[in-house]
Amino acid sequence: MKMKRYYPWLMAVMGMLVLLVSNGLTVTGLTAFDESLLKDFGWTRSELKLRDLITLVLAGWMAPFLGALIDKVGPRKLILGGIALLAALYAAYAHIHSLAHLYWIHVGFAAVLVAAGLNVAVIFVSQWFATHRGTAIGIALVGTSLGGMVFPKLGVKLMQTMDWRAALLWETAIPLAFLIVAFLFVRSPRADGIQPWGADTLAAKAAAGKPAASSLPDLSYQQAMRTRTFWVLAFVAMTTFFSIMAVASNLFLHMRDLGFEPATAGNGLGLMFGLAMVGKFVFGFLADVLPPKRVFLVNLAIMAAGAVILATLRADLIWYSLALFGLGWGGLYTMIQLLAVNAFGLSSAGKILGTITLLDATTAGLGIWVTAKIFDLTKSYHIAFSLICGLIVLALLAATLVRDERSRAPQA
Repeated sequence: MKMKRYYPWLMAVMGMLVLLVSNGLTVTGLTAFDESLLKDFGWTRSELKLRDLITLVLAGWMAPFLGALIDKVGPRKLILGGIALLAALYAAYAHIHSLAHLYWIHVGFAAVLVAAGLNVAVIFVSQWFATHRGTAIGIALVGTSLGGMVFPKLGVKLMQTMDWRAALLWETAIPLAFLIVAFLFVRSPRADGIQPWGADTLAAKAAAGKPAASSLPDLSYQQAMRTRTFWVLAFVAMTTFFSIMAVASNLFLHMRDLGFEPATAGNGLGLMFGLAMVGKFVFGFLADVLPPKRVFLVNLAIMAAGAVILATLRADLIWYSLALFGLGWGGLYTMIQLLAVNAFGLSSAGKILGTITLLDATTAGLGIWVTAKIFDLTKSYHIAFSLICGLIVLALLAATLVRDERSRAPQA
């Protein structure tokens, strides 16, 4: 009985593991292999990074359609299908022989990110929590940071004893193992009589005539699209996803350009994603005790400070910039999802978050490719990193316009 009581928190951990595997292997983990791929095939950085543009743009355009599917069939089937596809694609990655082959694999990665990525994990965890949702989402989103910490370093470690193709084949075992875990444990709320966390508390409050904010009617997809909060969150997501993916995908090569050894460059990614992990949990917890909008603004200010330092291109300051950038981004990542769910409810969350993903994934892919292209043209990341500073400042200004839309909507 006690196990059932705390099962929602186990589901928050499962959401974390889903994102650890899906995001970690498709987005950040592959950066450890970039130098080897460039050396073996002779591609330019922008040719290589076009793979990520393909993945993220296609994931964005698929998201609204699969978002509607999430609302109908639930997250479990999509998670299992996405992880199985990831294992097959990783095995194929070890045998690439051309840019075309690489790009087609990344088309498949787009489907993985939609089926077992951010939106599915957030909705899955949110279904299990009527209260303490900020903390639960923060725990789940720690998975994306853990992926950035673990998999680049794992790739570097494996390539000390084998070539990159063998290393990729070894990493195929990770999604295969997790597929078994997910099949055994991932389930929907109220299965076997298990209620979402806090459902009894809210029911007691409602009976006492003290309805909570979560008892307000959800907004439909069409209603959400007509609110300013939807477009503010979309704009903030677009500008910040452009920035974080541009930095994360190019950081390994940037640190190598600054003279750092491969293991140290992997540690740079580990630091940034490690602090992002801390930010996701800490700021998710703070959003349960402080006004979420205030936490949102603080996250953006911290991230902007890190971006300014990064744009100096100074090797002696890069650790400070990565710490601030990662900490701010981690909290921001949690807050965008939490504010969307709180503002619009869960009924149409798949389509709402899917539409935001369509927009921000497109700019995230552009961020990776544009940054690499600017480097190819100028042999420096200075212009690209300065652009990132400007985008984050604009996001900070826009974020002041976020508001609670459900409390403002006409009540039936």
